[in-house]
Formats: sequence, structure tokens, C-alpha cells
Amino acid sequence: MGNRLDGKVCIVTGGGSGMGRACAIEMARQGGKVVVTDIKRNEGEGTEAAIVAEGGEAMFIECDLRNGEAIKALVDAAAKKFDGVDVVLNNAAVHPAVLSDKTSIEELEDDVWDAVCEINLRAAWLTTKYAVPYLKHSKGASIVNVASTGALVAYPMASVYCATKGGIVMLTKAAAVDLAKYGIRVNCYCPGTVDTPMTQKYIEAADDKAQIMRGLVGAHLVHRLGKPEEIAKLACFLASDDSSWITGASYVIDGGALAWRGTMD
Repeated sequence: MGNRLDGKVCIVTGGGSGMGRACAIEMARQGGKVVVTDIKRNEGEGTEAAIVAEGGEAMFIECDLRNGEAIKALVDAAAKKFDGVDVVLNNAAVHPAVLSDKTSIEELEDDVWDAVCEINLRAAWLTTKYAVPYLKHSKGASIVNVASTGALVAYPMASVYCATKGGIVMLTKAAAVDLAKYGIRVNCYCPGTVDTPMTQKYIEAADDKAQIMRGLVGAHLVHRLGKPEEIAKLACFLASDDSSWITGASYVIDGGALAWRGTMD
């Protein structure tokens, strides 16, 4: 495989934990200079420290992705630090259940809907928008967006999450069309249930943890939760020149969950 991201400057939103942290670390391992951003300073600095401890190059920038000016400042600072931007991984997202215990479509509060839309969809657009002037000068620019299997099939109690992730798939296609003239590729991937701190928090909050785990894993033909490191491998491929003839595409990485309509015991 080699260092397929050698010298590329990579911005990773939501890089403090879970899939974002795994992607940031793997990008650095593959030769990238990684700018980690997260609203949680301790977690973001932890990712930065993990990369540096392995001999990689990284910088953490705290950023509230609901603030457009902060997003622009983030991109500008990344470009200034490493003399440009080559890759943007729009990974940051939030589920309404993190913000409220009323997530059904008839109970969801307006401000929760707005917050999820701002973080999951609007921030991906703005990060892309502000990165384009720098990406135009890259000799291998790539934007990678993170959608979800919830972009392709609906889940209960997750109307706004599914809507925003479906929006990510179409934002990816539309951006690929608009940015092709600059040589900027745009792709996304749709993960199934991955073993992240957010997933574990969901399991721990359940009365019957074993039942919840069976439900999460049951649809996977590869009968387990996904690993963040497995997602990171795909992210790095799409970020790299190895995927140079791929743009406007959506990749499902879900252990086979959407290949059928069943569950396993």
C-alpha cells in the first residue's frame, strides 16, 4: 500500500474520537499532515498527541461547526500552517438522541432539528466551500464526506439524522459536478453500525444491553460491529490518488447489512 497520502494536508472534522480519530491517525500513518478539529478540546488534543507520538505531523484546532466564521478560520489556519489543503474529510456528525430524548418525528423539537442539520449537513457544505480556494491549487484534491446507511434506509426515531445523511449523499454528487472543472474529486461513504464511543453510550443507556447489541449486530452478514480502523482504510483510499478516477460516488461499508432484509441471532 505504501504511503498513499505522502505530503497531503488533510483536514478531519470531528477527529477527536470514534471514526474521526481512527481516520486522522490512519491518514498520518499514510503520510498525511493532519489538521484535527473537534468541539471537545481534550479529545481533539488526544488525537493530535497520538499522531505525534507515532512520529506523524498534526495540529489540533478547536472549532464549533455551527459557526460559519469559525469554520472559515479553521480552514485558513490549516492552509497557513501547512501551506495549502489537499484533503477534507467531513466526518463530524451528531444524532438527535445525543441532544434530546424526544426524537420521533412528531416530538422532535425545532432547535434539535436545526442543530443536527447545522452540524451534519451545513457544516460539511461550509467546510467544502471555504476549502475550495485552497483545493484548487492541489495536484490531487479530494473531499470525502461521511454519510450513513441511514442515508439509504430509514431508521426509527431518527428522521432528522436520516434526512441530513441523505443530504450528504446528494451534496457529494452536486459538489462533484460543480468542482470537477478544478480537478477536485468528491466522494462519500455510508457506514453501518461501528464500535465507537457514541455507539457504546447508546448501548449502555439501554435497559436490556444484550437485546440492543443483538439488534445492532443482527443485520450484519459480517456478524459484528464495524471497527473504526476499517472505516479509516476506506477514507484514506478515497482521499488518495489511488481513487483518481472516482468522483460523485457513495460507498456502503456496513458488514453486508443492506444486502438483505433479515437478521441473525
